[in-house]
Amino acid sequence: MKQTAKIVIYTKDPCPYCDRAINLLEEKKLDFSEIDLTDKPDEIQKIKDQTGWRTVPIILINDQVIGGYMDLKALDEEGKLESLLYSR
Repeated sequence: MKQTAKIVIYTKDPCPYCDRAINLLEEKKLDFSEIDLTDKPDEIQKIKDQTGWRTVPIILINDQVIGGYMDLKALDEEGKLESLLYSR
C-alpha cells in the first residue's frame, strides 16, 4: 500500500520526544516533512496558537493535529496509525 497521508512534524533541538517520533516514523518507512523550529520562538508560538498544542513535537497528519510522540506511539500500538496513513 502506498502512503497517501501527508505527515508534518514540528520539532526543535534538543527534544528527546522529537527524536523518538522521527525514529518511529523512519522505522515504519513513512514519508514525512520535518519543520525544525530551533531558535525560532516566533514560529513556535505561531504553530502553537494555530494548533492549540503546547509542546513539541507537534505532529500533523493531513493537517489534523494528532498530538506529540506519545499520541503517535499510542496510535501505532492500537493499530490505528495505518488507517490514517493509507487510503484503502
